[in-house]
Amino acid sequence: MSNPHRPALTVLSTLLIASLHSFAGDRVTGLTFATRSEVIARNGIAATSHPLATQVAIDILKQGGTAVDAAIAANAVLGLVEPTGSGIGGDLFAIVWDPHSEKLHGLNASGRSPYNLSLEYFKDRGLKEIPPFGPLPITVPGCVDGWFELHRKFGKLPMTTILAPAISYARDGFPVTELIAYYWGRGAKILKDQPNFARTFLPNGEAPKKGDLFRNPDLARTYNILAKGDRDAFYDGELTQTMDSFCVRVGCFLRTKDFNNHHSTWVDPVSTNYRGYDVWELPPNGQGIAVLQILNILEYYDLTPMGHNSAEYLHHLIEAKKIAFEDRAKFYFDPEFNPIPIRSLISKDYAVKRRSLLDPTKASKRIDPGEPTPSRDTIYLTVADKNRMMVSLIQSNYRGFGSGLVPDGLGFVFQDRGECFNLDPKHPNAYEPHKRPFHTIIPGFVTKNDKPWLSFGVMGGDMQPQGHVQVLCNLIDFQMNLQEAGDAPRFHHDGSSEPFNGQMTTGGWVALESEIPMEVQRALTNKGHQIRFESGTFGGYQAILYDPDRDLYLAASESRKDGHAAGY
Repeated sequence: MSNPHRPALTVLSTLLIASLHSFAGDRVTGLTFATRSEVIARNGIAATSHPLATQVAIDILKQGGTAVDAAIAANAVLGLVEPTGSGIGGDLFAIVWDPHSEKLHGLNASGRSPYNLSLEYFKDRGLKEIPPFGPLPITVPGCVDGWFELHRKFGKLPMTTILAPAISYARDGFPVTELIAYYWGRGAKILKDQPNFARTFLPNGEAPKKGDLFRNPDLARTYNILAKGDRDAFYDGELTQTMDSFCVRVGCFLRTKDFNNHHSTWVDPVSTNYRGYDVWELPPNGQGIAVLQILNILEYYDLTPMGHNSAEYLHHLIEAKKIAFEDRAKFYFDPEFNPIPIRSLISKDYAVKRRSLLDPTKASKRIDPGEPTPSRDTIYLTVADKNRMMVSLIQSNYRGFGSGLVPDGLGFVFQDRGECFNLDPKHPNAYEPHKRPFHTIIPGFVTKNDKPWLSFGVMGGDMQPQGHVQVLCNLIDFQMNLQEAGDAPRFHHDGSSEPFNGQMTTGGWVALESEIPMEVQRALTNKGHQIRFESGTFGGYQAILYDPDRDLYLAASESRKDGHAAGY
């Protein structure tokens, strides 16, 4: 789960953004929100949250690498330059369009809980929730296995070539960008006393500032071992022993057996059709099908005449989100432990029943989950190559830097994804050994007429399904271009029931980006929504769209992040 809202902006920056919006609206027909033009290219294209990662992806494509090769290379760079949201101590999910089979492939590269940590441990210590930091929320890192699974199936260049740019930047250093410096400073205040955190991430005892050169020689060494030693170096080799010894010393429960028995899972993406477009997400333990449930509810309504970001429009999206998220709290968990009625949850018939709960005149305070019949810190990137392979990849530590624990001399932080388990023994998402927790990170993909159309993602915890829906409505209902669809102001509803704790009883609350007019905020308040005038987690968006008529790509990367899109 990321927290990628804008830091406090100067008055000058705010005026600049406003002027860009005004310029786009005045000078480009139909555009109101775009802060820059779309990137257009034919041979290859990439969009990430950091300029260096985007450039590395393009370099790999130019060397003859596939979109998967470039995505891995970019992810490795992001784990170095954006440790506030990513790294090989975390998990990974991906959707790949394979032009040879003309089929989508889904990869769940999320890790599992330790074998020797049980629910009773938490109960014996009187814990009602799993702590967000320290040794208890750590699960097996799945990212590295995900890289090698993707590479085995779709890669072309050797991993020594793919990881070389990240190794170089880690060894020689890179200048820290503005937004990442902001989050780095915030994370340092919380995690500075965790084992090895300060040694690795706080040179001279302080978080690096904007423009400071940061080096991570430990991570350079780790990447070099992976490049030469394959995935087994991490899960059954030199790095495994280092991590095991560290965990024993600091009270973490991961052991060699946990690493040895980890594996990623190839899964079939699932979809629903929204106004002629097939929207694809990965099945649980992630939350992707919430997107499909929300779209099924919204499809009944003609959203366009309501007006973009009008009170009526936002009310319908917020209420549909609330309805879907009650099912999310009850039914989204590790399917290896309990069967999930996925087909029923994303069916049109089920949406009819759930849609009846949406009152167009007032906000709901509490919603019960349905009865289907059986059947939080992140980076997102997307890459497409000249052969028309497209990759939608998302990767995360969960909260910022994750747990804060850095294995001795390895240069990365263990994730804290285990916080997303429930400590109620009766809940399907209850903590159990060697189990995958509920997961927030979701890559998205859209096809039209069985051909690839859009690879996209929106970062940010429970903002992700809401962000997916808002972007898709912008593109499909309001015919925005790819850049404008991401730059348009967003809402973020919080306070729904969660798979790991909490029940919505007061309707939650809504944060709105400042560009949404005050009269809309007042109208939502009159419908019973609680508006919070504070910074919200509004996500970070990247996307690539394929235009089959002209055989070219368009890409976008929004203004809420430091990154950009590029092509060649």
